[in-house]
Amino acid sequence: MKKEKNEPKIISDNHNDKKEITEELRNSYLDYAMSVIVGRALPDVRDGLKPVHRRILWAMWESGLSHQAKFRKSANIVGEVLGKYHPHGDSSVYEAMVRMAQDFELRYPLIEGQGNFGSIDGDSAAAYRYTEARLSKIAEELLVDIEKETVDWEPNYDNRLLEPKVLPAKLPNLIINGSYGIAVGMATNIPPHNLNEVVDALLYLIENPKSETEDIVPRFIKGPDFPTGGIIFDQKAIIEAYKNGRGNIPIRAKTEIVEQKNNQFKILITEIPYQVNKSELIKKIAELVQEKKIEDIKDLRDESDKDGLQITIDLKNNSSPQKVLNQLFKHTELQKNFNLNMLVLTTNGLEPQVYSLIDVLNDYLDYRKIVIRRRTEFDLKKAKERAHILEGLSKALNNIDAVIRTIKKSKNRDDAKENLMKSFKLTDRQADAILEMKLQTLAALEREKIESELKEKYELIKKLENILKNPKEILKIIKSELSELKERYPSERKTQTVAHPIGEFKEEDLIPNEEAIITLSKDGYIKRMSPDIFRSQSRGGKGLNASSISAEDFLVHFVSAKTHDNILFFTSLGRVFQTKVYEIPASSRTSKGKSIFNFIELSPQESIQAIVSYNEKQSQKYLIMVTKNGLLKKTSLEDFKNIRRNGLIAIKIKKDDLLIDAKLSSGNDEIIIVTKNGLSIRFKEQEVRSVGRNASGFLGIRLKNKDEVAGFDIINNKDKEMKLLAVMENGFAKQTPLKDYRLQKRGGHGIKTAKVTEKTGKIISAQIITDQEEILALSARGQVLRTALSSIRTTSRATQGVKIINLENKDKLVGIIMI
Repeated sequence: MKKEKNEPKIISDNHNDKKEITEELRNSYLDYAMSVIVGRALPDVRDGLKPVHRRILWAMWESGLSHQAKFRKSANIVGEVLGKYHPHGDSSVYEAMVRMAQDFELRYPLIEGQGNFGSIDGDSAAAYRYTEARLSKIAEELLVDIEKETVDWEPNYDNRLLEPKVLPAKLPNLIINGSYGIAVGMATNIPPHNLNEVVDALLYLIENPKSETEDIVPRFIKGPDFPTGGIIFDQKAIIEAYKNGRGNIPIRAKTEIVEQKNNQFKILITEIPYQVNKSELIKKIAELVQEKKIEDIKDLRDESDKDGLQITIDLKNNSSPQKVLNQLFKHTELQKNFNLNMLVLTTNGLEPQVYSLIDVLNDYLDYRKIVIRRRTEFDLKKAKERAHILEGLSKALNNIDAVIRTIKKSKNRDDAKENLMKSFKLTDRQADAILEMKLQTLAALEREKIESELKEKYELIKKLENILKNPKEILKIIKSELSELKERYPSERKTQTVAHPIGEFKEEDLIPNEEAIITLSKDGYIKRMSPDIFRSQSRGGKGLNASSISAEDFLVHFVSAKTHDNILFFTSLGRVFQTKVYEIPASSRTSKGKSIFNFIELSPQESIQAIVSYNEKQSQKYLIMVTKNGLLKKTSLEDFKNIRRNGLIAIKIKKDDLLIDAKLSSGNDEIIIVTKNGLSIRFKEQEVRSVGRNASGFLGIRLKNKDEVAGFDIINNKDKEMKLLAVMENGFAKQTPLKDYRLQKRGGHGIKTAKVTEKTGKIISAQIITDQEEILALSARGQVLRTALSSIRTTSRATQGVKIINLENKDKLVGIIMI
C-alpha cells in the first residue's frame, strides 16, 4: 500500500502494538508533567511540604534527630534520605535541607543547622561533610502522632520500607512558611505568615465556618510576614490576592533618613524585601551611581553584622534624601512585587489547584479533623486492648488460688493456656498475659495498681468514645492544640503593613504620630523637637537654651503640633505655604535647624508671621487672620487644602500693614484681640462673615496713638473657666479671668487689659488658657522656660503681672506656647 504524504509516523515496540507518535508524545508528556507536579514541585495543602522536604523530616525523625539530640553530620542525613526514600541527586536533598535551615528563607525554620548554611548575600552553604543538623523544635509539631496511624503510608522506591504520604501537621506549615516551586506549565509562590495571626484566624474560622476572606483579613491575618521584614502595601490588593489565590503584593525595604551635621543626610536600610540578594542589591546601587542615574550618593557601605542588616548610604551636601530614596525604590529591588500564586496539591495529594486563603485554612482544619479522629481511634483501640488485658489480670488475681491450681495441673504452657481460657472464660491474649504475670503482682500494692489502671482505662475509653461521637469535641481539641502552639512559639510580626497602595504611599504611615514643637528663627532656621526635652521649672528661673543661634539671629515662632499634622506658614505679605510637620527635620534642643528656604519659596521682602497646624479630623473649619493695623479676615480652611510650592494668597495686605497672626476657628466662637499698649476687644465671630482668599478683611479693633496689634485668640464658649494670659517682652506675665472682658461690637477701641510700663515692656502675646496647662516661654536669644500656669498670678485687668523668666541683658521674650 502506498504511504500518503501527510500520514503520521508510527512507532512500535512490536508488530502488534502500534501508536501514533502524536498520541504517544501527548501521553508521555502528561505523565512526565504530572510526575513533576505531584512528585517534586508543588506542596501538599495538608502539611505544606513537597516530597523531598517530607522525606528529609521523616528520615531525621525516624533516626532520632530531635531538637534535643546531638547534631549529626549533614552527609549522614543526606545519605539516609537518598538510601531509603529519595532516589535522586544528593544536591537536591542537601539544597532542600539547607533551605529549611535558613532563617532568611523560612519564617519558622524546620531544621536547626550548625556550620555555614549560606547567607542573605547569596553565599552557598558549606559542603555537607562540614555542616551538621537536627530537627528544630517547631518541626516536631509536623511529625508528632505519626506513630498513631494518623496518616497513610506507601512503599518507598524499592518496596523495602514504608514512608508517609503526608505528615500529621499539627503546625499549619503551608501558611506560616509558604512555598515556591516551578512545575511543568505551572508554578507556585506562597508567602510566609505570622503563626500567631494564622492561629487566631483558624480559631475564628472554627467558630465561624462560613467566614470569607474579608472576615479574617486584615482583622486577624494582616498579610504576609516575611522573615526579612520589610513593608507591604495596599490592603485592597492583599485581600484580592487572598480571595483569588493570585495577585501582586507590593513590598518595600525598611529605610530611615538620618540627618547628620551641617544639614547632611544619610539613608539607612535595615530590612530588605523577601528573597532579595543583599550583595546584588548593593552592587546594583553602585552601578546606578557609576552610570550617574543617581547622582547624590557620596558613599555606600554594608554595615551588617551579627546584630542585624544595615546598608548605609551617605548623601552629598544639599541633596534631597527623599528624592534619592524614591530613585532607589524605582531602580532597585528595594521595592518589588511579591507575585502570590497559591497553587497546591489538594487533600488527595494528586491534583493541583489554585486555592484562596480561606480554602487553604478550611482544608487544613478538615485535615486536622481526620488526623485527630484517626489518632483518637488508635488511642481507643490501644486503651481497649490494655483494658482487656487488665480485666483478665484482675479476674486472675481475684481467683488466684484457682488459677495457680489450674496451671500446676497442666502438662505444659499450651495446656495451661487452654485450661485457663476454658475454666475462667478468658481470651487468648488474657490467658497469655496471666501466664506471663510475675509473682510480684500478687502483692497488695501491685494488685491495687492494676485495679487503679483499669479504672483509668475505663474513663479514657469513655472519653475517647465521646470524642468520636461528637464532632464538637474534635473541634475543641483542635482549638486547644492551636492555642498551645501560639503559647509555645510566640512571635512578633516582622513585616510592617500599610493600608495605602504604594502609588499613594504616605510617609506618615512609617512615622509615629507624636507631639512636637516647631521653632523658627528670624533668619529662617526651622526645626522640630520633642516637648519632653524641656523639664518643668519654677517661675523666675533662667530656663534652658532651645537653639544654638548666632548673635544676630533670634527665635520668632514656637508652635505645638503632632507629626502627622499639616502646617501652614503665613507670611507678612499675606501669602501662605503648606507642608507636613514630619517633613521638618527632627533636631536636638541646641541645634541650629535647617533653613526654611528648603521647604518654601519665600521672597526677600517677606517673613513668616504665623504658623498654624491642623489635621483632617479636627472640628475647626475656618482660618481667622489679623493684621498689624487691626484688620480681621475669616476664610474657609477648605480654601487652603491645595497649596502650590510657590504659595497662595491668604489675605490681601494693604500698604503699611502686615499680617500678625492666624488661628483656626469653628465658626461659632468668640474672638479677642490685644494690642501692644495693653488694650483689648472681645466680640462674636459671627460678626465676621467668611470671604475668599483675595479679600482684605474687616476692621477688628480701632487703634490710636500708633498702637499695633500684639496678638489675638479664639474663645470657645463651651469652656467657662477661661483666662487671658498676657505676656510682656521683658519677661512679665499675668492671667485675668475672661469674665472680666465684656462682649463688645467689632471695630471698637476696646478696654484696658494690662498696665504696660518700661519695666514690663510691651505685650508680645495674648492667649486664652486653662489652669491645667503648662507654658513654654521663648526669648529672642533662645532661652526657654517651661512652667505651670498655676505659678503665674491671676490678677485684674489693669495690672502689670509677675516676672516669669530672668532674661539676659538686652534679651526679649518673643512668644509662648501652651503644652
